This record gives sequence, structure tokens and C-alpha cells, in this order.
Amino acid sequence: MDFRERKNLKAGSKVSILMKQDEKNGGLTTGVVKEVLTEESFHLKGIEVKLKTGQVGRVRVIKL
Repeated sequence: MDFRERKNLKAGSKVSILMKQDEKNGGLTTGVVKEVLTEESFHLKGIEVKLKTGQVGRVRVIKL
């Protein structure tokens, strides 16, 4: 699934995100989506979400 399309994400989806502070080292954080923050249907760098842990970042991988 394309992580850049909002239609592929919803609350409860398991994803890996890239948080702002990890952009330089590329470290991904895995968790469950609590809220989809990006309003647009497509974003080139990935849809921004908030995880249940409160962490915010752009989706890089959608886990099935």
C-alpha cells in the first residue's frame, strides 16, 4: 500500500513513522495510529499521523 495516500490509513492501522527528530538518522518508530493529521488525500513525504503513544511523524511503512 502507498504510504503517501490518506485513503490507505485509518485509526488502528499498524505503521512505521519517521519523526522530525529522526530525519537525519532515518530511525523509524512502529506503532498504532490514533489519529490521521494530514488533511490532504496525498502527500509526497508521507501522511502525518499521531500514534497511540502520542508520537507524531510521517508514515513510511504500512504494516499489514
